[in-house]
Amino acid sequence: MAETIKYINYSCHFNSFREGEQFVSQHSLGMIVSGEMELNDGTLRRTFKKGDVYLARKNHLLKFEKKPLEKEEFKSLSILLDDELLREAIVHEGFVLKEKLETPSFIELSQAPHLRYFMESLLQYRQLLENNAPELLKLKQHEALQLLFAYDKQLKQVLFDLSAPHKINLEAFMQKNYHFNVKLERFAFLTGRSLATFKRDFQKIFQLSPRTWLQKRRLKQAHYLITHGKSRPSDIYIELGFENLSHFSFAFKKEFGVAPSQLG
Repeated sequence: MAETIKYINYSCHFNSFREGEQFVSQHSLGMIVSGEMELNDGTLRRTFKKGDVYLARKNHLLKFEKKPLEKEEFKSLSILLDDELLREAIVHEGFVLKEKLETPSFIELSQAPHLRYFMESLLQYRQLLENNAPELLKLKQHEALQLLFAYDKQLKQVLFDLSAPHKINLEAFMQKNYHFNVKLERFAFLTGRSLATFKRDFQKIFQLSPRTWLQKRRLKQAHYLITHGKSRPSDIYIELGFENLSHFSFAFKKEFGVAPSQLG
């Protein structure tokens, strides 16, 4: 099981494949200790291997696949860069955000060896951090920031942007992210809307409620993947936002009049 220390996560040690998705609520700097992990934000898909380092951006949706290797468990390490820390750094540096910097939901940093050395050093401090050493934790968070900025000063435009998502094109966003199985409140927040406004705007655009449209859109893509892509139902139901295969099969048959296993 994962052992979570405040803002430090020494991730799961396991021998079986794991996949899932999450709403990234805080920036985090991560490293693969062993095994492999694939990150996918719906546009960009990348596999990270042992020693690879990445920055996951806040206020984004990400799917992940954690893969142990034949003789290697999956292990990872991450350190969160929370808003309180970033506000302190902004004040200390007198930083003024002049423009937003658009980047992918996650940024590969494996080409910066000093960041890998830093993450490896956190493994050596594990016992101290587990025994609640807040001063050391804060020091390491600040060190992570300085190393990131030393690698690329433009990352300040990313990390020091603490504004909430602005109102964006709802139709384009949903067509890109319909396969993420998150609460409507998350979709509303990421499109810069209250839940009530999100539902109202959604109805105007799609002529359906969000929940109805999401299921129909996911099932439509599933039908295409099975009939044209020759995908197996068991390989795609999680990727399309369904929690289990039985629910997917029931909804598919209700929508199309035939079980997904009968197509292909």
